[in-house]
Amino acid sequence: MISDNLSFIPLGGVGTVTKNMYVYEYQNQILLVDCGLGFADETMLGVDLLLPDISYLLQAVKSGKRIIGMGISHGHEDHMGGLPFILPQLPEFPIFGTPFTAAMANKKLQEFGIINKVQPVAFGESKEIKLGPFALHFIRVTHSVPDTSHIFIKTPIGNFYHGSDYKFDNTPFDNQASDFAGIQKAGDAGVLALMTDCLGSEREGITPSEQGMEKNFLEVMQKATGKVIVTTYSSHINRLNQIVWATEKAGRRICFVGRSLIHAIEVAKMEKKIFIPKGMEAQIDDLKFIKPSGLVLLVAGSQGQENSALTRIVDGVHKDVQLASNDVVIFSSDTIPGNEVLVNSVIDEIARQEITVYYSGISHDFHVSGHASQDEMVKLLSLVRPKYIVPISGNYRHMAAYKRLAKKHGFPNSNILLAQNGQEYLFSQQGLRPGKRYPIKTVYVDQISGEEIEDFVLLDRQRLSTEGIVVIMAEVDEDTGKLFQDPDIIARGFSAADTNAVRKIVSRSVRNAFQRNQKQLKNSVFIRKLIRDIAEREISQKLKRKPLILPVVVEM
Repeated sequence: MISDNLSFIPLGGVGTVTKNMYVYEYQNQILLVDCGLGFADETMLGVDLLLPDISYLLQAVKSGKRIIGMGISHGHEDHMGGLPFILPQLPEFPIFGTPFTAAMANKKLQEFGIINKVQPVAFGESKEIKLGPFALHFIRVTHSVPDTSHIFIKTPIGNFYHGSDYKFDNTPFDNQASDFAGIQKAGDAGVLALMTDCLGSEREGITPSEQGMEKNFLEVMQKATGKVIVTTYSSHINRLNQIVWATEKAGRRICFVGRSLIHAIEVAKMEKKIFIPKGMEAQIDDLKFIKPSGLVLLVAGSQGQENSALTRIVDGVHKDVQLASNDVVIFSSDTIPGNEVLVNSVIDEIARQEITVYYSGISHDFHVSGHASQDEMVKLLSLVRPKYIVPISGNYRHMAAYKRLAKKHGFPNSNILLAQNGQEYLFSQQGLRPGKRYPIKTVYVDQISGEEIEDFVLLDRQRLSTEGIVVIMAEVDEDTGKLFQDPDIIARGFSAADTNAVRKIVSRSVRNAFQRNQKQLKNSVFIRKLIRDIAEREISQKLKRKPLILPVVVEM
């Protein structure tokens, strides 16, 4: 007999800010919300990304359950970045997101050869999506990416309000304020449970508005005698619009540097979310003809990512941009937890070169959080009026702080759930109780193949000790995907003769593979995979060895 419960299972996003993915299941039909990824820290050697563990979904599908659809709350990597790695493992199902969210997700999927999987849904009362026993309604809220939504989910046992990342900015730069009437209407319909962003729950008051920050950028641009280099989240289109506005007022030209940023700008232009006056945008090849005092560079790499445009500029290895002593660098972003070492190392290197650098540790003039503070959280509670509350998208200290806040405003302790990833929670008209516990493991991904790395540290150590390591460093033209020169090969754990053989075999094979490839290789993920596959095959065939292969692609 099928029970009349709704099962809610977080697969990621609880106890951590990233890897957001949530299961709503009713009578063997599964609705998914979000499909995010996480980011490796400096201790995770050989790992680029972290993914939600979808073992439960794989087993559910195998047992006859059906995934009937997915809703994506907004276009940030920690909510939709896992799509190209997760979707190939699952059967086909419809995916929905608001217009900019869908455009960003589809742009990412296209890089992996997956075309237009996410269907755009406009905001509005009539835009309800029916998926089996579920009905989804997207409600506009403000955040640090356009078209962010909360998702109101109707089910046979009650309504759920999935309140992912948000803040209530009454004066956003794009004038698209949160839909308080829509939130109120959802609350009036009755909400059994509110799943809510809790990242800012330790912060009193309200989160400052984005409005007015453009004047701070303008002031720096007017005073600077050299280039002004700004780095921020590529998807923060409102911030990019503010920088464009200030650039125009300062009489400078703007250039976008870095693939992720250029991709976001392409989507923003397509969706009419960014406005650049004619003649103001400069291409990177034009920079040598423009005086530094007339330039603003918007550069990808605010999290200190290795091989990002900003890191290469700071290290002096970018082929088109070099730092000068009278330049100014602005970090218009917060550091994502886990990236502190990377970001601080970039800031330190800028400071070592005696170049002026602004960052959140010394100035709040160039960034405000995209997440609600306590007063905004209380306002959402008062509008939605849920019976149960489940804090999500935060570390446990944020979840605990949210619980204290909700209790302070009259919600009983027993109705505020500090969830755990992999724990099933059964909602019914009679109440809430825990269900089964499904094991959740950390899924490490090398981004080359998108495949999971099992016990990666132990396996890598074992392989290094018996088979050695080969590092292949290839300089690739980021516009054409062609090799600048033969790759540099570093081999360790081999005899002198075998080391020479590895260099000759791998260098020749990689060069020939690039020459044979008729398509321009512009995706670094696939370039790295191509190099690794070739090296593994050739070394195995010629030397009967299986060393650890580490391809390093430097886009220039």
